Amino acid sequence: MSIHPIEFRYGTKEMKAIWEEDFRLRCLFRVEAALSRAEEDLGMIPNGAAAEIAAAAESTRPERAKQIEDEIGHDMMATVLAMAEESPKYGEWIHLGATSNDILDTATGLQIKASLDILEPKLKALLALLLDKAIKNKGLVCAGRTHGQIAVPTTYGLRFAIWASEIARHIERLQQLRPRAAVGKMSGAVGTQAAYGKNGIEIQRRVMQHLGLTEVDVSNQVIQRDRHAEMVCWMALVASTLDKIFVEMRSLQRTEIAEVEEGFGKKQVGSSTMPHKRNPIKSEQICGLSRVVRAQLIPAFENIPLWDERDLTNSSCERVVFPEAFIFTDHLITLATRTLDRLMLRPENIERNLVLLHGLNMAENVMVELAKKGVGRQQAHEIMRQSSMIAFENKRELADVLMENETVMKNLSAQEITALLDPHKYIGTAISQVERLYEKLHKAYLA
Repeated sequence: MSIHPIEFRYGTKEMKAIWEEDFRLRCLFRVEAALSRAEEDLGMIPNGAAAEIAAAAESTRPERAKQIEDEIGHDMMATVLAMAEESPKYGEWIHLGATSNDILDTATGLQIKASLDILEPKLKALLALLLDKAIKNKGLVCAGRTHGQIAVPTTYGLRFAIWASEIARHIERLQQLRPRAAVGKMSGAVGTQAAYGKNGIEIQRRVMQHLGLTEVDVSNQVIQRDRHAEMVCWMALVASTLDKIFVEMRSLQRTEIAEVEEGFGKKQVGSSTMPHKRNPIKSEQICGLSRVVRAQLIPAFENIPLWDERDLTNSSCERVVFPEAFIFTDHLITLATRTLDRLMLRPENIERNLVLLHGLNMAENVMVELAKKGVGRQQAHEIMRQSSMIAFENKRELADVLMENETVMKNLSAQEITALLDPHKYIGTAISQVERLYEKLHKAYLA
């Protein structure tokens, strides 16, 4: 019976496959084979041993390693013995000079590399989608909001562009952290490489070259966990950006605002008791699961300080932290991309909210123009503040209130006031900013 929702509800097949026990064991077999290859090249084990051990890495059944582990209570030694059964002539040469974490940590590096290889193109696809929406909606003027209150106008294009820029930074961060996170080592029991003799440094270099991983510069018995904490931090950042985007989507889908809407299937049910409901359940799922990704930060940081050359406190919680962080991050990116692709904008409601305040959201524009006409900036601000309060309290058009103000009418005509209160013409460089970002990010990440 399934227990964890990852097993039946969340996550993609490709990411789950990387963190399944069978794949992990096969990564251990690969590392042992790479070590044998390096040692044979350096004359440390008999000629022909590496080929037989490589064949054993392919033929050894992960379930056999698990059976042996149940008997002896040591996962790494069980892996060695299972491979040795498939290597009758050279089985005794498997794992020569290695400590368990030479193999375990390097295998984790392979899993991390495979996981990042999945996440990077998915983030680029999300970036492409956001940029497409930004450029298509670059002139769609809408009410900006600060503190939950309507502010001066902005555009939907600028909103999408801001999110795209953030996703691009996550891609940049991924590319920067990849060589720090997808790493391996062959440093022996406490980091001195003593069991490898004079060939220790060269063995490590060759093994990582064979596996396509970065080698550590120095290590003790384990790869230092600041690398993994940075990686989990990166996933928490990605999850938090998606949380941010879909908090906004949820807010904008509220009945009173109704500017956007998740795609809603013809047979989709919104509520078991209220048939009319069209709930933003995908957005809510993204916001909820982002909390689970962020929750992995504390154990990831606490894994950094280990006793002396190492202890075992990091091992058990990493069996939870790494799979959950990667599987949920992948799930969030996949779901976010699909939900944004199906997102519907409601132009009629966008326009309704843009003019909802009868000109109040354009007070800044009038204030700036009065200052240009020679009215002091502070005086202009006070005029507009008082006029706005009168219009608000009496539910009047701001234009009508302004036309009753002697100072305003000395400096502005009725036609000028009307023009200054048009929200569609007060978006500054929003369109240019979107176009500039579109070109920059396409060239940098999507060309």
